[in-house]
Amino acid sequence: MSETGHETVLLAGTVTLLAPRDGETYIDGTFGAGGLTAALLGAASCHVIAIDRDPSAIAGGAGLAARYPGRLTLIEGRFGAMAELAGAREVAGVALDLGVSSMQIDQPERGFSFRFDGPLDMRMGNEGPDAGELVNTLPEQALADLIHQLGEERHARRVARAIVAARPLRRTLELASAIRKVVPQAGGIDPATRTFQALRIAVNDELGELDRALLAAERLLAPGGRLAVIAFHSLEDRRVKNFLGQRAGAPAVSRHRPAAPHAAPSFRLLTRRAVQAGPDEVGRNPRSRSARLRAAERTTAPIWEQAA
Repeated sequence: MSETGHETVLLAGTVTLLAPRDGETYIDGTFGAGGLTAALLGAASCHVIAIDRDPSAIAGGAGLAARYPGRLTLIEGRFGAMAELAGAREVAGVALDLGVSSMQIDQPERGFSFRFDGPLDMRMGNEGPDAGELVNTLPEQALADLIHQLGEERHARRVARAIVAARPLRRTLELASAIRKVVPQAGGIDPATRTFQALRIAVNDELGELDRALLAAERLLAPGGRLAVIAFHSLEDRRVKNFLGQRAGAPAVSRHRPAAPHAAPSFRLLTRRAVQAGPDEVGRNPRSRSARLRAAERTTAPIWEQAA
């Protein structure tokens, strides 16, 4: 558990797969509350480069940096740019804990949650358009497409129509109320869940960031270095699975996406199937229920030139 009291999902499994070693350098691309970074620093006499686009997360890491003098470098930035942020050095491990942190969700002023009233922001950093701009300016069809593709919401057209009818929407609870009027409750999941997910992903370009981060990790990892990624929804997990499967030489999953003609796999899979939280962890931390952990080890082969 981090110093802020937020429990890092699948922490023990992630540290085991990364297998930190004395004297090596690791990248935590999603520092958040610092739980994983603290675990890595405690497991070996290593150095961690911790990256987060949220300035409040980086500021909150000062105490951890003081506890491990000279062993923690905190960098504000996007993990998709980790190769530039970390410099040209090779590293022994890269970890990514994707999605929004519980710390951010619990701050109403950040606008991530449909449970609290706050501005329609949802930005992990301070740059770019916020969720309110998308909600209030996108044409109905474009809004429906976004909600369907990034939220996997089957009622996307209905939701987009309700949002456009309710404009302008400035607050999270206003948006959630408009959605709940047209989407039925199912399986104990709040009707606003998928739309809020879609907007957050779009605002922060989360899938684009993930694609760039996977390519950056391939470049940064030394032979034998390890990549561990925790995803919380199928869009992220599918990207990670496909990337690592391709790079490990797995057969193409579709005749429409044939395997690239590379003789030498750049990764070796450490997890044939995604690792999931056990019942004890789910009981302590319900957020872990949807978590999927995948890991792979860098081989000596050259990096692949084209995008995944």
